[in-house]
This record gives sequence, C-alpha cells and structure tokens, in this order.
Amino acid sequence: MRSATQDRQAGRIVTVVLPALAAAVLTLLLQGCTSKADTQAAAPLPQVSIAAALERNVQEWDEFTGRLEAVESVEVRPRVTGYIDSVNFAEGSVVKKGDLLFVIDQRPYRAELAKAEAELARAVARAELSTTDVTRSEKLLGVKAVSREEYDQRINAQREALANVEAARAAVTTTKLNLEFTRVTAPISGRVSRAVVTAGNLVTGGSTQATLLTTVVSIDPIYVTFEGDEQVYLKYTELARRGDRPSSRDAANPVLMALANEQGFPHKGAMTFVDNQVDSRTGTIRARASFDNKDGYLTPGLFARVKLLGHNSHPAVLVDDRAVGTDQSQKFVYVVDSDNKVAYRSVKVGRLTDGLRIVQEGLEPGENVIVNGLQRVHPGVVVAPEKVAMDARLNEDAMLASAATKL
Repeated sequence: MRSATQDRQAGRIVTVVLPALAAAVLTLLLQGCTSKADTQAAAPLPQVSIAAALERNVQEWDEFTGRLEAVESVEVRPRVTGYIDSVNFAEGSVVKKGDLLFVIDQRPYRAELAKAEAELARAVARAELSTTDVTRSEKLLGVKAVSREEYDQRINAQREALANVEAARAAVTTTKLNLEFTRVTAPISGRVSRAVVTAGNLVTGGSTQATLLTTVVSIDPIYVTFEGDEQVYLKYTELARRGDRPSSRDAANPVLMALANEQGFPHKGAMTFVDNQVDSRTGTIRARASFDNKDGYLTPGLFARVKLLGHNSHPAVLVDDRAVGTDQSQKFVYVVDSDNKVAYRSVKVGRLTDGLRIVQEGLEPGENVIVNGLQRVHPGVVVAPEKVAMDARLNEDAMLASAATKL
C-alpha cells in the first residue's frame, strides 16, 4: 500500500504539470490561428476578365434547318404503249421544255392513222351520197313520187352518215395524238435524271401503271422548305398583329440561307409560302422560301441552314456568349461592382447576333460582367479584374500568362 507521503508528492506533481501542459496547448492553438490568418491574407485574388455590357440596335433572326426542293418536279411516263426506239438525251444534262427525250416505235401508230383516215374518207363518201338522196327525195316529194315515210328515212340516213363522219374525224385525231405521243418530250425546263428504260424495252403507257422513263426537275428558282415550332409561329403572328413585322403570308420577308459547307449565310431569298395549319402530330408548321439559282449551284435535296427575319431593328443588351453561365435550367451572369465584388444575376437570353448574345432581361447596359474566369469565382468573392472589350475574343492562356506576370 502507498503511504500518505507518496500521495502528497503525487498531488504536488499533478498541480505543477497540468498548468504547464495547458499553457503549452494554448500556445500551439494561438500559433495555428495566426498561421491560418497569415495564409488567408497572403492568398491572391482570383484573376478574371470583365467587360461592359453593350447596347446596340439589332435585327433578330430565327434559324431553322430545311431542304432544297425543286419548284417543279415531273416524272416522265409514256402516254402510249410500245417499244423504246431511241433515247435522245444525255443523262444528267439540262434540257428545255419540248426537247425530245425518247422515241417509241411509231410504225403501229402510223398504220392506225392510215386506217382511221381511210375510215374518214369512207364516212365522207357515204355522207355525200345520203345528202344527194335527200336532195332528190325533196324534189320527188313535191310531185308525190315518194312517200313521206321514205323521205324521212333518207333524212335520218343523212344524219347518221354525217355523225359517222364526225366519229371518223375524232378517230383520226386520236390516232394522230397517239402517233405524236410516241415522241416523249421534256414537259418542263430543268435537269433530267438517268434513263430508267433504255432502247429496245417495252413500256406501258396511258394508265396509272405507266412505266417511269426518267424525271426532270426545274433549276431556277429553287425552294427551301423548313418547319418552325408553335412558339415561333405565335411570335410571328403577334409581331404581325402589332404591326412590327408583316406576316410572311402577305409579304416577301427576307430569308438568308447557307449550305452545309458554307460559312455565314451567303444566299439571299424571300418567303413565298406558309402552310394553313400547324401539324398536330409534330407541333410544327411548314414554310417555304424562294432563291435565285441561275448558275445551277443549288441542287434539290441538299441540307440547308435558314435565317428568317424575326424582328425589326430595336435596341438590345449584348454580352459575350462566354459570360453566360447555366445553373440547371437558369441562365446567369456574374456582375462585378465598383468594389470588385462578384454578384450573381439571373438573366433571360435570346439569340446570337454578330457573335454576341442578346440579354432580354436581368442586365443593364454598361454593367461589368465576367467574360473569362467564371469557374474560379462565386457570389460575394472579391476579384482582381482585367478590363477588356466586350466584343474582343479573349484567350484563356494569354489571360493566365498576364496574371502570372503581375504576380
């Protein structure tokens, strides 16, 4: 067992050690806080580029995608049946209306025409004889040499003979048409496709099952057909109702167009058609614009990008598209005030125009927004801004190099 003296000595040790230990711990804590504060004070401010929001008069354009279509497109089919005698065009060439494309064997139709003309001559001869009989009967009837019944019979025979003449003439006309139809010509001017049927093949004509020979599509002008959704249609309707923009049903509103390999929108055209209803299955409405194509560069079926005038000139706030961030479905910008403090600003944006984004709501002209470095800041933080022009195309690496030089 421990003695009382040993217990008193242990108590004295605890009394001395505990205060010393507490003092040491307190000293370490104070040193840690001081080191953390010094580190925070020494941390550099985030480097960002800011630019003042611009205000300019802009014309808004809505963009769509569509396809080029020929104004006229014809499937060439024969009107008569027969064997192809010759193909008289170069496949893929440009033809004019009336140019000869195919010839069907004409010999059977020439024979039919000769037969019809002979039948016409026979009918004419019979009609002349019946006319002579009627003239003679009129004289005999006056002297009571023929009966009234016989006279009437000769009158009816004359009428029948004259009707036969007209029928024979119609048959001649039909056979002449059939002979003419053996020469298959281009129904429109344009570019012809390949010959589906070559010489020596039998083709069927004159019905819904007529053989397809080739196709011809017109070249100049050419259509671009595209579709817009309900919101776009309602916007245009409202603009027309207010008088801000005429309806494309009533006016040839300007349209710009580009092919898949073209930069910008080099082709200029005009609206020619807007459909009479919105497709309930897709929620879109079909529209069409017309473009000149004198050089034949535009070909039906090509993909096209289309810009349609959406609004007349009006003032708008513009920012670099990189200044706009996305917070789930919400668009925002970071505004830097006079104290270089960052503030979150929710905005409603429109389309791009001349490389800048239209801000419809949430931002005033002249306010400084961060255009480079959004990922390094958050609302409330103080930054080290570098002022740049809003329409300048900044380079991230160059900005970082500049910041490193300053440090």
